Amino acid sequence: MNNRPVAVVTGASSGIGMAIAQRLAADGYNLALGARRQQRLTSLADELTQQYGIEVLTQAVDLRDEGQILAWFGAIATRFNGLDVLVNNAGLGHQETLSTGSTEKWRETLEVNVLALCICTREAINLMRTLGKDRGHIVHISSMSGHRVPGSGMYSASKFAVRALTEGLRQELRADSSAIRISAISPGFVETEFAEKYSGSAAQAQMVYGQFPILQPQDIANAVAYILSQPDYVQVHDILLRPTQQSS
Repeated sequence: MNNRPVAVVTGASSGIGMAIAQRLAADGYNLALGARRQQRLTSLADELTQQYGIEVLTQAVDLRDEGQILAWFGAIATRFNGLDVLVNNAGLGHQETLSTGSTEKWRETLEVNVLALCICTREAINLMRTLGKDRGHIVHISSMSGHRVPGSGMYSASKFAVRALTEGLRQELRADSSAIRISAISPGFVETEFAEKYSGSAAQAQMVYGQFPILQPQDIANAVAYILSQPDYVQVHDILLRPTQQSS
């Protein structure tokens, strides 16, 4: 195995996660990429290994299943024997009200956006502490919906939770005198598959994305690269990133 740093990216098969994987590959990281769609992961891995000469481990993972997450991190430990970066990118939302919404869709939002993020974070910290290093960086891809409530109470609640988890972990790591750092990025509108899945309507997604120039996945990947490029004594806590014309 080459001696490159190792980064894990969840939700890497499309959108922001794919852009982050591409940027980290260009920056010289070996990668462990997880998502539900194995075929897309395999295609991305082939592209990145050929272009950058890095090592890429892919695994289909349902983040609602803790057993699958643990198996994935076990494979990462076996392949790379440590970890330097975790990007908790995977997330979802549903256009469900609090007064009439589906319990199953609420549960899925909380399991993926909050609980899976916590499980991945815990397992990443365990790997970052192997070989006595106790250093690395965790980046949560959150949302501007974690800073105000634009309409979906449950989705916003999940992202407000990510804010609390970011600060809670920072305090834990400081109490442990750990060199592991924790950061979050809170984007506004980004052109991905999210809006169509959230609304269930391609037309509504196009209306959201066509109202003014909005963020692209590469913009979020650039923010991740900025965070990771900082010297050890700098911890970027949260980047709020929105299109210039977005009002909230």
